[in-house]
Formats: sequence, structure tokens, C-alpha cells
Amino acid sequence: MAVRRRKVRWPRVFVALMVIGIFVVGLVTIFQYIEGTYKAINQPFKKAEADTFQGEKDTTEEVNVLLLGSDSRGEQGARTDTIMVAHYNPQSNNVKLVSFMRDMYVSIPDHGKQKLNAAYSIGGTELLRKTIKLNFGLDIHHYAIVDFKGFEKAVDILVPEGIEVDIPYEMSDGIGMTLEKGTHKLHGKELLGYVRFRQDRLSDFGRVQRQQEVISKLKDEAVSLNSVTKLPEMLDLLHTHIDTNIDSPTLLAIGKDVLTNQGGEMQTIRIPEDGSFKNESYEGIGEVLEVDLDQNMDALEDFLESDLN
Repeated sequence: MAVRRRKVRWPRVFVALMVIGIFVVGLVTIFQYIEGTYKAINQPFKKAEADTFQGEKDTTEEVNVLLLGSDSRGEQGARTDTIMVAHYNPQSNNVKLVSFMRDMYVSIPDHGKQKLNAAYSIGGTELLRKTIKLNFGLDIHHYAIVDFKGFEKAVDILVPEGIEVDIPYEMSDGIGMTLEKGTHKLHGKELLGYVRFRQDRLSDFGRVQRQQEVISKLKDEAVSLNSVTKLPEMLDLLHTHIDTNIDSPTLLAIGKDVLTNQGGEMQTIRIPEDGSFKNESYEGIGEVLEVDLDQNMDALEDFLESDLN
């Protein structure tokens, strides 16, 4: 009995090859576009603190970037509302986010025991880097300080339609606006109020949770192909509103990896972890979190060594 040959549908094969070809050409074009844009904007990032920051810069493995949200960049005594470390693994292309509670009672080199955010007020990014290394054993390679106006503009560029969040109750005190309870799409200014709101029923823990939520959603938007067309605006924003010591080649290399291997869901951790701290009050310092440093150092190490893939 003769075997009946299946007829090859060449038009379908041709269309499939065309789609694959367009996709490959598209990726190449995107890379060329990114590289060309970096070369076209021939000016250095603002680096007010780069000369004093001593983090190892030539690491070829995991990269840890100190992320700070501040009301001022590079000024003595400036405060920071947000203390995070973004951890990037070039092997898995995963990004992990560590949030450090600013009220943790820690040892600051040459300044005794104080709240963690006092390190930045006293000695900027370098003293904060040393403090995190001393208390939690974490090496930090780069820093990036984003001012509030820059955060607002970045949100409006990346997500002009806004980011959807579930507001658990009315928020108004100290943020210059009123955010009503319910599910809403917030734009830059409103989203900044959402992450900065201090009168949270969960105290500062609620703020950290909202910060992680928003950063994760922004990361998802940043890796979308649509964001590539917004690259010139984003680079201009970096030059104007961000103080960082990350050079363009490093930023470009990370951006390429994230774009092509979008990784998995961003993992987050809060330090101190549950069950590892207690509330205390000290004269001249106020309310602090007295933490078990060994337990949190172990938790941080386990978190960074684990992988989604």
C-alpha cells in the first residue's frame, strides 16, 4: 500500500519564515537603536557622589545597586525616603529587590549606633554602603539616587495611562493630595504620593510594601518592547534627575539582557524579616527597630543565592 504524502503548504511556511525573519531583524534594529541613542546623547550622568563612592565597579558576576529615593541629590544632610538594593544576576537575567527599613538600629562606622537612614544624612552614599556592608555583609557595587520629580516623570513617560493600584483606605496626610479608597490608575504625581504616604496603618512596613509593588510594576513596563521608543526621553531623564555612578556600557548591557530574557517575576524581600526585630525607643533617637542582625544576614544571603529558574 503506497504511503500518502502530506502536501506541504508552502504559503504557510513562507509566512512563518517571514514572521521569524521580521522578529530577528526587529531585535537587531532595537539593539542598534539603543546603542545609537547612547552615542547620540554624549554627556555624562550626574555623579555628585561618584568620587567618594568606593563600591567595587568591575564585578563580572552579580551586580548590586543601591537605590535611593531622596528629596535632594548629593547635598549634605539630605534625607532618603527609600533604601533599596537591586540585585541583578546576568546568568539568569533575574532582578531581585531588597528593601531596608530606614528605622533599623544599626552600627554606623565612626558614628556609633543610630537609625540606618542617618548614615546617608551624615555621610552620603559611601557611608550608607559601608553601614550596610558592616551590618548585613552585603557588597554594593553601584548607586543611583532618584529625586522625587524624576520619579514622577519616569512614571508618566513609561506608563502614560497610569499604574493600577488598590488603595486600601483614604490617603491624604502629608502628600498634598487625597487618594480615595478603591482601585485606581495613578499617574506620576499621585503614584509618588501613594508610595510616600507616612500615616499607614501598618506603619513604615506598609510604605515599604507599596514601594516594592510599584517598582515591580514599573519593571514590567520597562521590559516591554513599547518602552524602547521612549528611550531618548528616559535617557534625558537620567541625565537630569538621577545621580549615579553606573556607566553607559554597564547600563546598556543590563538593559539588553532584560529586554531579550525578561526573566521571571521580580522577587522581593524586606529587611528585617518577620520575627527578627522588636520595637524600642532611645532618648535622642526615638522609635527604632532593634533587629537580630545574624538572622537577617542569613535571610538576605539565602534570598540572593536562590533563583527562580
